Amino acid sequence: MSFFDTLQTQTASQRQALFAVPVIREALSGKASLASYVAFLTQAYHHVRHTVPLMMACGARLPSRLEWLRGAVCEYIEEEYGHEQWILNDIKACGGDWEGVRDGRPSPSIELMVAYLYDLIARGNPVGLFGMVNVLEGTSIALATQAAGTLQSSLALPGTAFSYLSSHGALDQDHMVTYKQLMDRLDDPEDQQAVIRASQMVYRLYTEMFQGLPLAATQEARHAVV
Repeated sequence: MSFFDTLQTQTASQRQALFAVPVIREALSGKASLASYVAFLTQAYHHVRHTVPLMMACGARLPSRLEWLRGAVCEYIEEEYGHEQWILNDIKACGGDWEGVRDGRPSPSIELMVAYLYDLIARGNPVGLFGMVNVLEGTSIALATQAAGTLQSSLALPGTAFSYLSSHGALDQDHMVTYKQLMDRLDDPEDQQAVIRASQMVYRLYTEMFQGLPLAATQEARHAVV
């Protein structure tokens, strides 16, 4: 079994737990509320804004034996630069307070996730950052390809409110092809375990973030009571 396949097997339960979260099930069926979508974008901003700094820190700490991986990190940085601004633009197109998001703080789970990744690079194995890539890009592919179109229709929002999700559908599918190739070149057992452990941790914290997003069904029930 290739390491990429092993990684998917070792993180299967965490991935299943994530996609079982009610708000994700709502999004995939096109039933999520505007409040849920803006709340998701808010938290996405607070981790996406760290993608490039995290990759830069990772690239700087990779050992010379992984020079081939450093080159891939450089390419990834170039492709990901500025994506947090796309999210702010989407929030603005939704009528949300994009400045408040920009100047605000993330949920505890996202704050912990970002802190964990910086600490992993500084004190642990920087290769572990690719565990984050496994989670975030794999999740965004599912949300972008299955949820963006149905949400745009159900929420009656302009296409400009979905630049982040729509662009990441095709982009992250390409990234995952490259990611699989990179992971299958990773032959050191300690590097492999670092990726697996980080992926499991990020899945857990990412799941907690989604569990904290408002549910459309809950909001409808509140309106009915009022």
